[in-house]
Amino acid sequence: MPLLLAASGLLDVRPGLIFWTLVTFFVVAFLLRKWAWGPILNVVDQREKAIAASLESARRERQEAEKLLAEQKDAIQKARAEAEAQKTEALREIASEKTKAVAEVKSLAGALAVQIAEKLLNERLDPSKQRELVSEYMAEVGKATGAPRPAPKQ
Repeated sequence: MPLLLAASGLLDVRPGLIFWTLVTFFVVAFLLRKWAWGPILNVVDQREKAIAASLESARRERQEAEKLLAEQKDAIQKARAEAEAQKTEALREIASEKTKAVAEVKSLAGALAVQIAEKLLNERLDPSKQRELVSEYMAEVGKATGAPRPAPKQ
């Protein structure tokens, strides 16, 4: 029967033990609430606020980065369009100046040919006189175009 007594001792209701267990529980719960739960909850609340602020900051920075990226793409497109317009304008000006230069050379060559023919018709020239006349007109063309003057052939 000693075994039976030991087993029944654990299941016995002891009002004094229940009372002190409850008093200890409430004292510990009160102390934890007053000194532990408050600071723990404050730390948790601060951490929650810090995380929320970090998320909001990251969201704003992402929006700003997307805005800057869109502005940069727009600027690049504008720069490319402007460069293409400048290239087209330069090519147009080059073609125009080339056409003017060719027309001027043709006009000058025609006028020179007329002057040479006029001179030849007015006087009969021997080969040395012809060379001298051609050299003279080539010098005039050189002065008009800025080319160096060729030396007369003998």
